[in-house]
Amino acid sequence: MPRKPRLHFPNATYHVIIRGNDGTDIFFSDQDRTKFYSLLREAIEGFNFRLHAFCLMTNHAHFVLQVGKIPLSRILQNISQRYTQWINSTHSRTGHVFQGRYKAILIDADEYLLQLVRYVHRNPIRAHIVDDLGKYWWSSHCVYLGRENLSWVTTDFVLSQFASQEITARARYLDFVADHIDDGRRKEFYSGMCDGRILGDDDFTDNAILTARQEPPDHFTLADVLAAVCCEFGISEAELRSAGKAHPASEARAVAALIVEESRHMSLTALAKELQRDASALGKLAQRLRHRTVTDAQLAESIDGVRAKLHKCPDV
Repeated sequence: MPRKPRLHFPNATYHVIIRGNDGTDIFFSDQDRTKFYSLLREAIEGFNFRLHAFCLMTNHAHFVLQVGKIPLSRILQNISQRYTQWINSTHSRTGHVFQGRYKAILIDADEYLLQLVRYVHRNPIRAHIVDDLGKYWWSSHCVYLGRENLSWVTTDFVLSQFASQEITARARYLDFVADHIDDGRRKEFYSGMCDGRILGDDDFTDNAILTARQEPPDHFTLADVLAAVCCEFGISEAELRSAGKAHPASEARAVAALIVEESRHMSLTALAKELQRDASALGKLAQRLRHRTVTDAQLAESIDGVRAKLHKCPDV
């Protein structure tokens, strides 16, 4: 059975889990974790989303985040590609760091946000790493307590649910997190309820699916994609459409195919018709490109450059 598509709409809140490839570690040192922090901060600034909570373990990590206009898939793709390049370069290794498909559950924040933040922060205790969450520094728990300053973590909304005064809110938050009546694995935080992608009741699920369907497509067109890749690679559209396999043009076509695959309103068939190429061949180019970005930092930067140009396109 084919996987259901990701659900996206502005201000949607997700529980995200990323895991190491084949269960292997993704963090090998505190230096790696610090680098991951910097990538999170840069992503938050660049993609304009809120990170309500996180917890970095050894072979996986949890995030509670609220997106803006840019879909979750693009955010995680940016972070995972850049972190993989860092790990492979720093530790003299090759290949993938992360398991192919991340887990993301869309949640009813009104109903589950506080419970989920507590669940994420209590991971080190459930894993028997520490007996006091205040001793675990690689999560946002200490940020909520005011013991660590990570300005890119959004704590005000969750704390406001406990009290209007910050000191009182932090004390009540701490009591809430310490209340671990059920400290087992919460299946619903991993597989949702009514829909495998959603944690919420029937009404929330129906509304979420309807809202995602009504979300307008990306404002850039196929012509914008072609113009952006030509600009990034310094070639003309005539060269892009040429029958030859010159490196810059071939690379640009592969990037165009990747961008089109990411889009919610364009198809490889339309791109193939525009470039007079075979759609399946373009799909294979895009797939090979994804694998190459793991080890080719310059290529990943070029792809990000194309995305940046497209997000600056005026609305149509």
